[in-house]
Amino acid sequence: MLLDTGSAGVRVLASALGSALAGRLPAQTGATDDPTHGAPITQCAIFASGYTWGSVKRADVTLGGKMAGNLPIQVISDGSNATPSDCASRGIADIGSVTELGANGVIGIGSAVRDFPLAAQYVLPATYYYCPSTGSCTSTRVPLDTQIMNPVADFTTDNNGTIIRLPALQPGGQTSATGELVFGIGTQQNNALPSSANIIPLDSSGFFTTAYKGSTFGNSVIDSGSNTGIFQDTAIPFDAWGRYTPATTLSLSGLLKATSGAGTSATVPFQVANTANLLASTYAAFDNIASYTSVSSYFIWGLPFFFGRNVYTALNGSRAGSQTGPFVAF
Repeated sequence: MLLDTGSAGVRVLASALGSALAGRLPAQTGATDDPTHGAPITQCAIFASGYTWGSVKRADVTLGGKMAGNLPIQVISDGSNATPSDCASRGIADIGSVTELGANGVIGIGSAVRDFPLAAQYVLPATYYYCPSTGSCTSTRVPLDTQIMNPVADFTTDNNGTIIRLPALQPGGQTSATGELVFGIGTQQNNALPSSANIIPLDSSGFFTTAYKGSTFGNSVIDSGSNTGIFQDTAIPFDAWGRYTPATTLSLSGLLKATSGAGTSATVPFQVANTANLLASTYAAFDNIASYTSVSSYFIWGLPFFFGRNVYTALNGSRAGSQTGPFVAF
């Protein structure tokens, strides 16, 4: 499973569950705009690399020693309904397979408690649908308690956020790296938030701002689900796949700060090497790979950011000592 601080909720491939288990999970119903209130709810979840399409079902989810009971999850590519055209057109590519996703599913532990809170009030395109047994699926509003939920928020304890700890890497990368996921912030002896931590408040959408080379990127995230850093810098050469390919490794920096209002800011140095060459090697763990994006407002601090750090993600509305979520800290 891919551990993702850039999304909220558990999504698992039907092929990984097996037909017997996938078929036994109870379907989520109760879409606001469903006149029968009994049609199964299905979701289109859009990521930077593509979309996943599949039914919303209920399941008990266990992570380590913690359980989220009767949790709404997405069962990806379960074949229950055809993918709507607006989902396919907005989602770039279907990543609903092990080959395309690169994992059996996604564990979204970002700052949001529910994945699309606005879908409780508005019909959002390419998001939630109700799907009757006959006819096509219809976009719909869905109540919050039927939406895909961050599993950490459903724990009975240590449910205000997470910490990802990954070691620093050797120069040039490593074959692999092993870290740990800790539940809770300031709830146990092993998850205290240091007084020296850089705490960056997040807005209601989970974003902060990055200032980089005189430009401001308002849609910034610290995202363990992205293999590389992702941002727009036309001064750095990149290949047909968007991988940056500078002739020599570049030493750069960005200023992380709240999108609006007061809050801590932090200057973060980082390096960008020839990503195409590094990814062609036998190594898999790198702290200096990055990619170009055509979306000028995004600055994604991906997995390279996590190496050599403790990265805290506090949930929306939570308390961690004197701090109120949502925030990220390191």
